[in-house]
Amino acid sequence: MGNRFNQSGEPQSWRERAYEVIFEADTPAGKLFDVVLLIAILLSVVVVMFESVDSFRRKHGELLLKAEWLFTILFTIEYVMRILCARRPLRYIFSFYGIVDLLAIVPTYLTIVPVFTGVPSTQRLAVIRALRLLRAFRIFKLAHMLSEAKALKQAIWAARAKIAVFLSTVLIAIVLVGSAMHLIEGDRTDENGNSIATGFDSIPESMYWAVVTMTTVGYGDVSPTTAIGKTLAACMMMLGYCMIIVPTGIVSAELAQPTRKAITTQVCPECMAEGHDKDAIHCKFCGGKL
Repeated sequence: MGNRFNQSGEPQSWRERAYEVIFEADTPAGKLFDVVLLIAILLSVVVVMFESVDSFRRKHGELLLKAEWLFTILFTIEYVMRILCARRPLRYIFSFYGIVDLLAIVPTYLTIVPVFTGVPSTQRLAVIRALRLLRAFRIFKLAHMLSEAKALKQAIWAARAKIAVFLSTVLIAIVLVGSAMHLIEGDRTDENGNSIATGFDSIPESMYWAVVTMTTVGYGDVSPTTAIGKTLAACMMMLGYCMIIVPTGIVSAELAQPTRKAITTQVCPECMAEGHDKDAIHCKFCGGKL
């Protein structure tokens, strides 16, 4: 389990040893615990996926139910242990991982509440456990990936004003083109004067077409039939191709800034924050000793 003495030279308490195993990945025991946890998370997600298949659920429903409760109980024990060994439990409970860990076990318990009994969608919400796989970045000491993820977040945040302008431009284009297509294609009648459903019967429906066209998805469920409408659609398609490269260029320009320092896998015992510099002694977020 690693060194059984803390930095003061005193024997570690059970909480300190548990914290080292559960929250850290710097010791063989800690890494083994987290690898086993990842495997359990993967298996539990697979169980939820198979439970959504009607034929498989009818044939192996009892087995799937037992497996689901087994994983839920194991994750509940793990969640309680994290709270008990954390130096500041509330910091963990309201942290990102703390909330995800709680949401991973709540759906199964909701199935035994009378008002939710028999509601399959409640149990299937347990697939949120897949979010816990984000721990793999820390568990396997993929510091370079953590660093790149942090760099990407910083680049997006630094470019937030440009991205906001870009999204505003896209939204304005969608509203204008959607309104124009409703005007061009929406009010159409047959030989008897009956209204024809074209898919552009309202501005929101026309805006849906504009979004699908600009993003180059092109479902094809709605399309213009008039010459003017097709011309406008062609312009919208070309605009969509031009707009695709804009956010990529914005973020790429920010990512081209000088490289960041490598970071470690340690979790601050005070504020539960991650992403510290490799040579850090104190947490850069709260000042606590690492």
